[in-house]
Amino acid sequence: MSGLSRLAGLSVPMRALVALAAECGHLPAPAVGVTPIFPERVDLALHNGLGEFEVWRVALGIRPESVEFGEQTGDTWVLKAFARYAGAEVRLIAYGPTLASVRAVAGDGGWDA
Repeated sequence: MSGLSRLAGLSVPMRALVALAAECGHLPAPAVGVTPIFPERVDLALHNGLGEFEVWRVALGIRPESVEFGEQTGDTWVLKAFARYAGAEVRLIAYGPTLASVRAVAGDGGWDA
C-alpha cells in the first residue's frame, strides 16, 4: 500500500485545515474536501452565495485578479481561486445565483426602477 493510499498521506492538507480552523475560525464555514487524488490540496467550497468568497479570498491573501469566474447550468455563477497556505494548496470555490435567476425568483422581469 503506497503512502498516498493511507490517511497519513493526507497530512499536508489536514495540517493546513487545522491551521485554517485556528486562524480563520470566525469566517463562514465551507464544505471541506481532502482527497488522495490531490494529496497536497484542501478544497473549501462555499454554497451560500458569492459574498462569503470575498472574506475568504482576503484571509488567504488571494489577489482579485487571480479569481476565475464562470457560469454553471445557466443560473449559477462560480468563483474559483487557488492559494498556498500552511504548506498546502487551497482551492477556494463559491457558488451563487446569477442576477437573472435572482430577478426571476423576485418576479421583477429584470427591469430597473
